Amino acid sequence: AGKRNPEMDKEAQEWVEAILGEKFPGGQAYEDVLKDGQVLCNLINKLSPNAVPKINSSGGQFKFMENINNFQKALKEYGVPDIDVFQTVDLYEKKDIANVTNTIFALGRATYKHDDFKGPFLGPKPADECKRDFSEEQLKAGQTIVGLQAGSNKGATQAGQNLGAGRKI
Repeated sequence: AGKRNPEMDKEAQEWVEAILGEKFPGGQAYEDVLKDGQVLCNLINKLSPNAVPKINSSGGQFKFMENINNFQKALKEYGVPDIDVFQTVDLYEKKDIANVTNTIFALGRATYKHDDFKGPFLGPKPADECKRDFSEEQLKAGQTIVGLQAGSNKGATQAGQNLGAGRKI
């Protein structure tokens, strides 16, 4: 609970509501609405139609955990890096809700890479590769410059600096 950021939870919830076009039920906590995995499966199906073909709405603990697992599998296929996907127990047993929120943000970032997605975005736009091609002449010119990390101080000295009282001899 110490890692949780209520503003991030709220922002993630508002984004999910905007994508689905419906509000979370009132009086229920954010993590309780997400716990059975149905909302998450509906979310990924909105972003990538039929990513989770069967969403379990009843059947107990194992069926709900299956929803979460199907959501995680669909996330990876959508382009969310493996490292950004939460573990099933993080959500179902409420072990690390902050990690669940981070996964939703990772999904929000992944939507930038899909040109067909025009809806609201979540989080900052990921950087694109900025490849640069230098000619041999430019590379050779760069080798003659002494970097500031190499110990050059460009002629700066400590002459004239007075810190504190002078030393009496």
